Amino acid sequence: MASLSNPSPTGEQFTIRHGDLSAVVCEVGATLRSLSAGGVELIDGFDPASFSLSGRGQVLAPWPGRLDHGTFAFDGVSSTAPINDVEHNAAIHGLVRWRSFELLRVDENRVVLGIRIYPSPPYPYSVVLTIEYAVGPDGLVVTSTAQNVGSTQCPFALGFHTYLSVGALIDGAELRFPGRSTLLLNDRLIPTGEIKPVEGSTLDFTQGHLIGDAVLDTTFSELVRDADTRARAVLAHQGTGQTVELWVDEQFGYLQLFTGDTIGDVPRRRLGLAVEPMTSPPNALQSGVDVIILAPLQEWRGQFGVRALP
Repeated sequence: MASLSNPSPTGEQFTIRHGDLSAVVCEVGATLRSLSAGGVELIDGFDPASFSLSGRGQVLAPWPGRLDHGTFAFDGVSSTAPINDVEHNAAIHGLVRWRSFELLRVDENRVVLGIRIYPSPPYPYSVVLTIEYAVGPDGLVVTSTAQNVGSTQCPFALGFHTYLSVGALIDGAELRFPGRSTLLLNDRLIPTGEIKPVEGSTLDFTQGHLIGDAVLDTTFSELVRDADTRARAVLAHQGTGQTVELWVDEQFGYLQLFTGDTIGDVPRRRLGLAVEPMTSPPNALQSGVDVIILAPLQEWRGQFGVRALP
C-alpha cells in the first residue's frame, strides 16, 4: 500500500517488463497507466503527476457503462448508486475506479492487485476482485477473477476502459473490428433492448476501413471470433507504421468503441480510440442482459490482451 506521503495522485506505480515491452499499473483503481513496446506507446495513457481522465486505463466494476437512474433490483432488493453522469441521469462505470487496490504480488513481468467490494447502498454484495497484469511474448495479458464472498447470490459485470494509440489522430487510422451488431440507445445513451446488424453500414469494420471523421460511442455485440475463440480489434496507421491489437476471450461478449470527441481534455480528443472489453452491456444490472450471477463462493474468470503487431 502507498504511504500517506506518496506524491502521485494514483498511488504506488508498479512497472513490469519483458524485453522491450513494459507496462505501468497504478494502485488507485488498478489502472493501466502506460503500455509501451520499444519505447512506443500502445495506449493513450497519462503521466504519473496526473490522474486518469475520461476513464483512461480504468477498471469498471461491478458494472461498466451507464446504470439508468443509478438504480437496479435483484432478488427483491433495490439499490441506488450516486449519479455521476448528471447529463444522462446515470451512474457510470461502477465503484472501484478511484479506490485503492491492495498489492498481492509483483514480479519482474507480473503484478496482481485486488480489492474487496463491501456491501453498500449502491451495491449490497461482497465481491473480491483480482486483476493480474502480465507482459510476455504475447504482449500484455490481463486476467480478472471475481469471487462472491457473501452469503447470497449476486449480480456482477466488468469492463476495462482501454484507449489504443497509433501515435497520431485516429482519423487516419484503419480499424478492423469484430462487432457484427450494435445496441440501439435512447436519447440518454441507455440501451433500448434492440440490436441492429452493422453489415452494409458505416459501422461495419469487420473487413477494416479508415475511421475518418466517424464519431463513435457505440456498444457492439455478436463478436466475430477466431478459431482460438478470441475476438480481435486491430488499429493501424500507415503514416506512423504502428499497429496495435486488442483481443478478448469468450467471457467478454461486448466491445465499446469511443472516439473521444466529448472528453473534457480537448487537446487529447481523438488521440486514442477507446476499445472497451465488457462482460455485459451498459445497464446490465437493471436489464439483466448477460449479467454474471455469482453464487456464494463462486468465482468467475476472464482475460483480454493488448499487443503490438508488425
